Amino acid sequence: MPSTPQLSVPCSPAIWRDGWQQGTRVLAEESAIALTYNRVTHAVMMASPGDLHDFAVGFSLSEGIVSVPSDVAEFEIVSVDGGVELRMWIADPLMAALETRRRRLAGATGCGMCGLESLAEALRPVPLVPAGQAFTPGDIMSAAASLGPAQALGRATRAVHAAGFWQRHAGLWALREDVGRHNALDKLYGAMALAGVSTAEGIVVLTSRLSIELIQKAARMGAGMVVAVSAPTALAVRAASQAGITLVGVARQDGFEVFCGGERLGI
Repeated sequence: MPSTPQLSVPCSPAIWRDGWQQGTRVLAEESAIALTYNRVTHAVMMASPGDLHDFAVGFSLSEGIVSVPSDVAEFEIVSVDGGVELRMWIADPLMAALETRRRRLAGATGCGMCGLESLAEALRPVPLVPAGQAFTPGDIMSAAASLGPAQALGRATRAVHAAGFWQRHAGLWALREDVGRHNALDKLYGAMALAGVSTAEGIVVLTSRLSIELIQKAARMGAGMVVAVSAPTALAVRAASQAGITLVGVARQDGFEVFCGGERLGI
């Protein structure tokens, strides 16, 4: 795998706007990323081929395969025909638990929930997050506004999602982009876990709609406050409420909507 993978490629589409013209556009690259544990493939995700160490660690944590980054004893990125393999080695007890889980999975996962055979697995209970700190409406507005300027790939391609972590004293600590909204969050989780940064003292900010798998991942991260530019699903609100997450959606320049957990905002 190149040290600086190509995340976008230029193209020249024919454009119709009251007549034909030659256009230019940048397209987001998308690759098949296989996540393997002890040389056994667990999932194949279609993802942006960047920040792959963050992705491997964040996916492993958010899916409950490991508990801490150091559970991944070895890690390797290998280019293969048709994509990239993220090779991880974990201890035998963790691998045995993963093998038991794999027997309940139906094929590769191309999105956050695809391929799950068991309804119980798809709707697994979410952990309760720590109380964390309180925030103000101004904090929410600042966190939401911080994403746009940092989305370099998003501005270039208009085809990727972003997940960021904002702190009152530091602003936008990190941002990760990917063609998959859940991949972007996994990459952010991995970056934070590897750096030892706690989600309890800040805000996770997302560009995507809030669906159940994002809330499940946010709860595993211990994120007390999740803010998104789009609206949540009803199931996502129920899961966020169960986890004790403050869920804020439709965060735009003119305001936002709080769907649950208003106590962190004093409401």
